[in-house]
Amino acid sequence: MALDKARPLNPDDIAISSKYKIDVFAEGLMAPINLVFTDEGDMLLADAGITDGNGKVLKYTSTGFVVIAEGFNPPLTGINFYHGDIYVSHRGTITVVKPDGKKQDILSGLPSWGDHHNNQVVFGPDGKMYFGQGTATNSGVVGEDNRWVKKYPFFHDYPGVSIRLTGQNFVSKNVFSKEAQDQAVTGAYSPFGVPAKPRERIKGVVKASGSILRANPDGTQLELVAWGLRNPFRIKFDRKNRLFASNHGADERGSRPIANSPDEFHRIQPGAWYGWPDYTGGLPVTLPQFKPEGKPQPTFLLSEHPMPPPTPVANFAPHSAIMGFDFNYDPTFGPIGEVYIAEFGSEAPSTTGGKPAPRVGHRISRINVKTGRIKNFAVNRSGYAASETGGGGLERPIDVVFGTDGRMYVVDMGITVGFGKLIPNTGVIWRITRV
Repeated sequence: MALDKARPLNPDDIAISSKYKIDVFAEGLMAPINLVFTDEGDMLLADAGITDGNGKVLKYTSTGFVVIAEGFNPPLTGINFYHGDIYVSHRGTITVVKPDGKKQDILSGLPSWGDHHNNQVVFGPDGKMYFGQGTATNSGVVGEDNRWVKKYPFFHDYPGVSIRLTGQNFVSKNVFSKEAQDQAVTGAYSPFGVPAKPRERIKGVVKASGSILRANPDGTQLELVAWGLRNPFRIKFDRKNRLFASNHGADERGSRPIANSPDEFHRIQPGAWYGWPDYTGGLPVTLPQFKPEGKPQPTFLLSEHPMPPPTPVANFAPHSAIMGFDFNYDPTFGPIGEVYIAEFGSEAPSTTGGKPAPRVGHRISRINVKTGRIKNFAVNRSGYAASETGGGGLERPIDVVFGTDGRMYVVDMGITVGFGKLIPNTGVIWRITRV
């Protein structure tokens, strides 16, 4: 594939142990977000569709990647392969692509019209289809930071079980008014401009925000597994049939900003509540460390909590943006059972209260699941994203997958400019080999 001049590439710019070799497997990709291998060993790649409005599934061939299915509603967040079918997660919908190319929507109406979306499906030992569903908002309150609010004015977050609110409300500019002085008062789990009442009861739903859901492979019998997550971007079962999730911490933005909120790597327990929107990293947001500079200390939105939230397996630095991950089971590659995870990096200053966060993320890390210890595995020698220094290393790692050939494949989405914008054709797949 031809090198895109906007993305110089140099594997030598990436610091990795001398026991490993890293090289470029594919380059010039549009918006790669997820990679899977079929039972036959074919490589399938998901294109998020955020640069051209067209989510796609591609297959790797002797001449490079070719599109085998397209027309998915961006962002396409993940694909998987099960019993000959390709499962595609795209905004609000899960679609099955049959071997003959026909598409069938098996789940729709998922609450994905806000900040976060329904994510890649995986298949459990029970034969069920599992997937993460993100929240509508940053921390439970619709506000000026939610760019979707004018298009979906009645959309908001939904709890997994019935809850009662403290009744706290938040005042912001009224985005529906042309008058600059007009204000709106908004409560938690409510549409923009709708205030909450003390002890107000909000009914729980199956299609909950910030949840793990499961269904039969045909989409029937949808069930809630767990909730209280913010954005469980990727989930995966290990060989012991334990389910793990990468979950994003809150940002310092909107009507209820939260500072220093870590990203979390969790083991998912059925029926558990993981703390969002009142806990982060296993701790209450009422602690002083989560107070944004010059802004109020966050207080609880829920008057009663469903349970004490589980402690994360590991907490990552705020705004690391941990994404796709895989377990290593090859003793010649590295420690058995350890997790290798992609860190996308921050979208500062939009998410950090105006502060830079250049040395966060943009790397592949290792997690010891037993101890929770995190180590760098592959990171640019500069410590920054490649585009920050003009280097040729990692930019936006978003997925890690071990191939059938025993090598690790890292999906690097490409160069971002501004909040959520991606330069087309700067995506890369890196390949890491034990030498």
